[in-house]
Amino acid sequence: MAIMTLEIFKPVTLAGMTLRNRLIRSATHESLADGSGAPGAAHEKLYTALAKGGAGAIITGYAGVQQDGKSSLANMLMINDDMLIPAYRKLTDAVHSHGTPIVLQIAHCGRQTRKAVTGMPTVAPSPLKDFIFNEERPHELSESEIEIIIGSFVAAAVRARKAGFDGVQLHLAHGYLLSEFLSSYTNRRRDRWGGSITNKFRIVSEIFRRIREEESDYPLLVKINGFDNRRGGMRSPEAVEIARQLEASGCSAIEVSSGTVEEGLSVMRGPVFPSEALLASNFKFKSLPAPVKKALAPLLRLAMPSPKPWRGYNLDAAKAIRQAVSIPVIAVGGIHTLKNITGVLDSGTADYISMSRPFVIEPNIVRKLQEGRQTASRCIECNYCAIMIEEYPLRCWYGKLHPARNMQPS
Repeated sequence: MAIMTLEIFKPVTLAGMTLRNRLIRSATHESLADGSGAPGAAHEKLYTALAKGGAGAIITGYAGVQQDGKSSLANMLMINDDMLIPAYRKLTDAVHSHGTPIVLQIAHCGRQTRKAVTGMPTVAPSPLKDFIFNEERPHELSESEIEIIIGSFVAAAVRARKAGFDGVQLHLAHGYLLSEFLSSYTNRRRDRWGGSITNKFRIVSEIFRRIREEESDYPLLVKINGFDNRRGGMRSPEAVEIARQLEASGCSAIEVSSGTVEEGLSVMRGPVFPSEALLASNFKFKSLPAPVKKALAPLLRLAMPSPKPWRGYNLDAAKAIRQAVSIPVIAVGGIHTLKNITGVLDSGTADYISMSRPFVIEPNIVRKLQEGRQTASRCIECNYCAIMIEEYPLRCWYGKLHPARNMQPS
C-alpha cells in the first residue's frame, strides 16, 4: 500500500478510532502525576497542546496497574483504584474536545523498579537481578500472584473505558513485567508460564481473554519488543510468532519497539551519551561528590552504549511483523523526518508512525510538518528528556542542564 505525503495527513480509522492523520504520540512518561497517581492540570495542559498540535492520537505515559509495579521514575500515573476515574475523565474530556483520540498505556514495571519507591518487594517471572535495579533480587511470582496481576490489568482496562479512554495499550516492551514473561532471558520458568512461546505468552493471552469478556469491542493495543540485545532474549522470529498470537487473541494494533532499560540507551538512541543528565538525576549517582561524578562519566559511556543505527532502528522488526499479521502495525524509534515517515509508510513497513522525543520538544510537530513549516523534528536526540524524568517533570533540555532555579524536583 503506497502512502503519499498528502495522505499521511488524511483522516484514517485505527481499531475503530478516527485519527486525523497517521502520526501518533507514543507513550512517554511525564513525571506529572500526583501522590495517588492521578493526572492533573499539568497533564491536561500537555495533552491539550498535543491535540491542538495535530497528533493523530495520543498514547499516555504508562499507568501502573498495582503498587508493586509502580515506576521508580518520579510521579507515575496509576490506574489501580476506581477513585482515579474522575480525574482521568476530566483529562479525556479535555482531549476529546479537540477531536483527538487518547489511549491509556497500562503497565507493571516488574523487576525494573525499586522497593524504596513502591514500598513492596520487586517481582518478576524469575528471580534474576537487574543490571540497573539491583538493590535486591526480585521475588519469583507464584501462580496466585500471577492471577492477581492478570486481574489488575483487566480492572485497569475496565477503569480506562469508564474514564473515557478510546482504548488501552498493554506495555509488553522495554523489559517491564509482561516483556519479562515474553523473553527467555528473564523468564526461566519451567511451569505453564515459561518455556515455550505459548507458555511465555500465556499471561498476555489470559489478560486479553478476560478483558474481552468484560469489554468485547474495546480497542486493545500493545507495544512489543521486536528484539533486544540480551543473551537468549527476544529475537525477530520469536517476536513475529508473538505478534501472530496477539492477533489471534484479539489485539487491535501492534506498536513495535525494542530493548530493555538495562541495555543502556538502546530503547531511545542518540549520538551523544547524556552522562551529565544521568549523573544529575539517577538514584545511583545524583548524591555522589562532583569529583567522583567526573571520573564516572567516561565509564558510564562504555557501560551504557547507544548502538547504531540511531534512526529507524526498529523498522526491520516492524516490517517482519507487518508481513505476518493483518492488524495495523505502528513503527516507533528515531523516525523524525517527513522523508523517513513517508518512506516507512510508502514501503508498507508499517501502517502508522509513532514518535516520542519530537513531541517533547515540539508538541505541535505534526501541524508544522503538515503545513510545510518544517520537514524534520528539531530534536537533537540528546536523550536528556528520557533521563531527567527520573526526578524532574518532562521537558526538552536540548542537551544541557538548565540553571539551578529551573532544577526543582517534581
